[in-house]
Amino acid sequence: MPTTTDAFSRRITGRTRLYAIVGDPIAQVQTPQAINELLAQRGLDGVLMPLHVAPPALASLVTALRGVQNFGGMVVTVPHKTTMAALCDAISPAAAAVGAVNVVRREADGRLVGDILDGQGFCAGLRQHGIAIEGQSAYLAGAGGAAHAIAFALAEAGVARLTIYNRSVARAEAMIARLMAYRPALQVRSGSASPAGHDLVINATSLGMAEGDALPFQANALTADQLVAEIIMQPALTPLLAAAQAQGCRIHFGAPMLACQVGLMADFMGILNETTT
Repeated sequence: MPTTTDAFSRRITGRTRLYAIVGDPIAQVQTPQAINELLAQRGLDGVLMPLHVAPPALASLVTALRGVQNFGGMVVTVPHKTTMAALCDAISPAAAAVGAVNVVRREADGRLVGDILDGQGFCAGLRQHGIAIEGQSAYLAGAGGAAHAIAFALAEAGVARLTIYNRSVARAEAMIARLMAYRPALQVRSGSASPAGHDLVINATSLGMAEGDALPFQANALTADQLVAEIIMQPALTPLLAAAQAQGCRIHFGAPMLACQVGLMADFMGILNETTT
């Protein structure tokens, strides 16, 4: 039986449909493996490649991709999700509410359309592992694109109370204002570095990807009755999750968020509508 790598190398042709994941850094991403496995399983003539793009070069890349006629779309990761929303020609209502996109589809005329699936994927990953969301009290660290998406998805899923912590208080408060406009009945407030007193504790920052990163909040304030969840996929056991385990907490890895998003991303970019080779 041929390996995925063998199948991948055979699929590169003059008709190959191109997809990308764009970020800075990019070495840690696992989306290429997941999407290319899906392409291989379905026998589709397409490939998704990682593109390491620094923020100053993002707008130029987007302009160039509009003219690549065999380009189908891209996944967007840190730190580009918020900036990419402004570079798209159209975005979904959810992306407009969040102010960020993490997936973009190129239309036949070169227009770029964006959506945000982080929150849907994160909540689906929790449910897949039997973790309740409705009626829970949640603490969310971060105020970037992924954090926005997760906050809105938690609100949709029925959390009873949501606390947002970010080192930039202004960014946290701006996020809270959006959430209150979207869900006026939601109890949402700005919090401190202590996650004490919440059922779900979520790291939606990039802290933990790089060796030597500080913890995103005070892990020594965690208690054994809390569940601590990550969105970081590499490393799987982040310093935060290791610290949470040491405090007796249940932990939830970042990988289920991606696993639950793969089909959604592929569908949005039109991959699932492609014909086999």
